[in-house]
Amino acid sequence: MRSEGGRILVVDDDKDVLAAARLFLKQHVGLVRTETDPGRLPVILESEVFDAILLDMNFSSDLTGGEEGFLWLRRILETDPASAVVLMTAYADLDLAVRAIKEGAVDFIEKPWRNEKLLATVASAVQLRFTRSEVHQLKSRQRQLASDLDLPFHNIIGESPAMEAVFGLVRKVAATAANVLVTGENGTGKELVARAIHRQSACATETFARVDMGALSPTLFESELFGHVKGAFTDAREDRPGRIELATGGTLFLDEIANLPLVLQPKLLSVLQERQVTRVGSNTPRAVEFRLICASNVSLPDLVAEGRFRQDLLYRINTVEIRMPPLRDRPEDIPLLAEHFLRAYAAKYRKNIGRIAAATFRKLGTYEWPGNVRELQHAVERAVILSGSKVLQPEDFPLSEIPRFGEQLVIDTLNLEDIEQAAISRALLKHAGNISRASRELGLTRTSLYRRMARYKM
Repeated sequence: MRSEGGRILVVDDDKDVLAAARLFLKQHVGLVRTETDPGRLPVILESEVFDAILLDMNFSSDLTGGEEGFLWLRRILETDPASAVVLMTAYADLDLAVRAIKEGAVDFIEKPWRNEKLLATVASAVQLRFTRSEVHQLKSRQRQLASDLDLPFHNIIGESPAMEAVFGLVRKVAATAANVLVTGENGTGKELVARAIHRQSACATETFARVDMGALSPTLFESELFGHVKGAFTDAREDRPGRIELATGGTLFLDEIANLPLVLQPKLLSVLQERQVTRVGSNTPRAVEFRLICASNVSLPDLVAEGRFRQDLLYRINTVEIRMPPLRDRPEDIPLLAEHFLRAYAAKYRKNIGRIAAATFRKLGTYEWPGNVRELQHAVERAVILSGSKVLQPEDFPLSEIPRFGEQLVIDTLNLEDIEQAAISRALLKHAGNISRASRELGLTRTSLYRRMARYKM
């Protein structure tokens, strides 16, 4: 057992037993803590993490059945299900040992013990705890991978020269490990490009860990990115790897990177330079290796000039920049996209709608699509839901009801939700989909604006 890897807690009401355990184990592990009162276990375990816990089964002189030990075993496992608990008793029998294992103990040892037996038992418990932590992290990565793959419209649709240029860059950069910055207005498909790079890279079978920087509250940034250890803050009830650790071996996608607080930018820069991450509440760095892709809908050089983004971090994340063209700059792709969304939503809502009328395509082609591909997707979804025909007609797309940039916002309703939706639409149109500027004009935080856009399917 590695001396630096073991933190052991010994709980027994016999001070001689605690002294003997401490004297022997401290030669082989990093830390030995002893406690005579099991009632202090909840407080201790809320603030500290141990690789193994040696727990006496009898704390009352008139009790020898071990019920106290089972009681505290359950309490420990309720606090931390991954705990490796070894029960100790001077009144051992086979039935008691079997019950101990069934109730969650990892092993059972008799007192007085042989030192060789104690050391072997503790070493096995520490290894089991380590294995459980690895399994927990692996399951976290698998859940993240599954949820990331369970997203609609993986493929990027387009045949325009602007999109052919994007495809060419994706093919070139995917074969490398270069950091990529994807820029463009909201709704242009920046995340789809990031996923395409990942799928065509050498780490395609590994995790694609996505972090929406615009949807995180300021208090969650550090924990979400770097992870935390148990007890690091009030709600930190267990060790939790951050997205950077989960991305090890795969791709880390930081969407809306401009929202990374200035105070955390040096820490991200350090991770990129040193390839190590330190969880919140810990002093132990962990090695990480990942492909970084960032996305932004605002000009990062402008933010650098304003003192809101570090220039050295911009250089680090922007080895290759891929600019996503707005939909108004590739109108020839509108029919392809509309038909793609039609097939998807007709199947989803079980509607017998087979095609889009030519007149409808002409109408869609003259609209500016300030919300880009995402706005077109929502427009097609709405049309599929509401249409009673087998062919989508121009009237299925009431685009003229949406105010254009430069038009006055006319409100002919007193319904508060309608007024709010209209105001959000106007702000997004005025600022060409720039969430930061629209949220400032609306007097909302970016997170609040995102929530309202999701509610109204904007």
